[in-house]
Order: sequence, then C-alpha cells, then structure tokens
Amino acid sequence: MDILKEIEKLGILPVLVIDDVKDALPLAKSLKEAGLNAAEITFRTEAAREAIEVISKSYPDMLVGAGTVLTKEQVDDAISGGAKFIVSPGLNEEIVKYALSKNILMIPGVATPSEMEKGLSLGLKVLKFFPAEINGGVKAINAMGAAYTHVRFMPTGGINKENIGNYLSCNKVLACGASYMVSKDLIKQGKFDEIVSLTMEAVKEVKKYR
Repeated sequence: MDILKEIEKLGILPVLVIDDVKDALPLAKSLKEAGLNAAEITFRTEAAREAIEVISKSYPDMLVGAGTVLTKEQVDDAISGGAKFIVSPGLNEEIVKYALSKNILMIPGVATPSEMEKGLSLGLKVLKFFPAEINGGVKAINAMGAAYTHVRFMPTGGINKENIGNYLSCNKVLACGASYMVSKDLIKQGKFDEIVSLTMEAVKEVKKYR
C-alpha cells in the first residue's frame, strides 16, 4: 500500500482522542460505515497504544496511524500496536530520524519555512501544517508552497465543516487532519450515530475535490 496515496485519496484523516479502549471498535466501525477507512489515534491518552492495536487487529484493512508522537518509546508503541504511519505536532529531528530508521511513514508538524527546510533535509516531502488556522490557513500554505514547490501539506488544527473545502481545493494540500466529526465529547457520550452522520458529510465534501 502506498500510504501517502491512500491518505490523499481519502482527503481527510480523522484525529481521535480515545480515553477508554472500549470506545475504539465502535468508533472504528462508525468511521468505516461512513466511508472513511482511516484513523489517526493520538498519544494524548494512556489508551492510545491499546486502541491502535485493537482497531488494527479487528480491521486489518483500515489505515490506522499514531498521532501526537513525541518520544522514541511512543514510536515503538505505535509500531508494535500496528500503526501504519506516525504523525507528530512538531519536527524533532531525533524522533523523525528514529521513526524513519524503523521504516515507517513519518509526518512531522511544521509552521515555518525553517522547519520545512529541516523536513526537506531529512528527505520528507509531506509535512503536517500545525496549528493550521492560527498560522494563516490556506493563505500561508499557498505562500510557503510557492517557495517550496515539491512539498505538500497535511493541515491540522482549527479545520471544521465550514472551512475544510477551502483546504481541499488547494493543490498543496494532500489531506486534512480533522477532529470535528469525532470530537472527544461525542466519543465520551457514545454518540456514534452522530459521528457517522458528521463523517458522511465530511466524506461528501471531500468528493467535491477528490
């Protein structure tokens, strides 16, 4: 599987914060039902590693990745759990090199041209733009992308149903990371029907551009 091509085709990567492993499978099932066969599970909670493993084993065809990866230990946990890619909020050269040495796709976060150049020097061509809206959104992506023509972005942070179309219409955007369809509150309250509905709307929006 060419994971970057798969992410590009999906257009949107749901960013999940799972507090309780019991929510992992119903959440994955909801995403699949809505037509979005992918999940980035963030290491913001103790349940992350187990959630990655549970979903990866139950749905081996699902594109499951790990987000908010900050340490080598989390890289190892993500890989052992079955993650197919790793995302981090910033660009820590040591962690990026460590992940790449494990032959896993790594997408670190950047917000400035200097950070982009660090990513390029490490051989990366796709970078997370984070936090996207606060740092200028699509205008910033177009401005930086004009100087770095071979870089594509996965903007995350502040993306919602009102502005996602603006991002998807930008050819510098590989895909958007978003959590508005899978908010922590919806997960906690077990509102999986609502998650299905919101995700289906997001998938429809993607199809206008992909």
